[in-house]
Amino acid sequence: MILADNLDRKFDVVIIGGGQSGLAVGYYLRRTGFSFIILDEEDKAGGAWQHMWKSLRLFSPAQWSSLPGIVMYGGVDYYPTKDEAIKYIRGYEKKYNLPVKRPVKVITINNSSEGFSLHASDGDYSAKAIVSATGSFQNPFIPEIQDRRLFRGIVIHSSQYQSPDEFREKRVVVVGEGNSGAQILSEISLITETVWVTQNEPRFLSDTVDGRYLFDAASRMYEAKLQGKPFQPPSLGDVVMVPSVKAARDRGILQKSLRPFDRYSTDGLVWADGHEEKADVVIFCTGFKASLLHLASLQVVNTEGKVPTFETKATNMANLWLVGYGNWTGFASATLIGVGRSARRTVDEIVASLDSSSIPESSSNQKIKN
Repeated sequence: MILADNLDRKFDVVIIGGGQSGLAVGYYLRRTGFSFIILDEEDKAGGAWQHMWKSLRLFSPAQWSSLPGIVMYGGVDYYPTKDEAIKYIRGYEKKYNLPVKRPVKVITINNSSEGFSLHASDGDYSAKAIVSATGSFQNPFIPEIQDRRLFRGIVIHSSQYQSPDEFREKRVVVVGEGNSGAQILSEISLITETVWVTQNEPRFLSDTVDGRYLFDAASRMYEAKLQGKPFQPPSLGDVVMVPSVKAARDRGILQKSLRPFDRYSTDGLVWADGHEEKADVVIFCTGFKASLLHLASLQVVNTEGKVPTFETKATNMANLWLVGYGNWTGFASATLIGVGRSARRTVDEIVASLDSSSIPESSSNQKIKN
């Protein structure tokens, strides 16, 4: 690895985003002789995990919630907390001495025959290749629903949620049938009245199925692609039965959900059939869209808010890769365990794409110690 201390800020690779995806790419890039830097908008290491709600637990046991190189502490049956995930990621960055610079916000990117030029909050950079690994936390999605301005209650996204205490004695509607919706509903329902609204009838994995299953599925899909065989991956929207969700099920909280409402009223929600529910708070656990504003100047983002890719490689721009944004950049690639495979493939492609003659022989042949 060529360290990122060059004063002219010219690098072979610039990684945008220093969360789990950017670090995984950095882990494999350090094995090469390419110079690279990771530009991270956060003030501290830890990625988006730093902003998640306080009681969050990963839906995979520790051993199946690990980045390449270091297994997360806890074993095969322990579900790590948010704080443990942050500690793990910070330790990971430190152990491998990854060249992260923060806080740095990339504002615009331009490209030419000579490569990419980046304008950032702390100045300009240039690169032969770019890996976008900004994730989606900065771009939460709340659906547009009629008469929002009439509603006198509180409307937030799960990205703004921290703990149930602030909602005590309020009637809370949780929207979303995924893992975040089920976990937030489970803990808020302990202290106040709740209503669950889901796009479809929620689907629950069995008590014995968790992130290990998703990792195995990702492995099977990868092998199927290599062999040219079809493979249908499992849904990542099914609810994993972590302890808090199991407890809510036992209390009967998960037995009933309503389909999406039609409009707001001054003090609640109204369905198309005239059914009404009083509400003081609506929490949307409706996911995120990719945070790709920094790529706007390249004009590669389509009307769906994505960049067309083959796995992680952009198909409409040479030497641009996107890692960790969801299934369109590799199955389960937005998870700790899933991003490693995407990161390794990405670095293999970067090595193949860039001019290998620019890599010093002593660097390209060096042995990386783990």
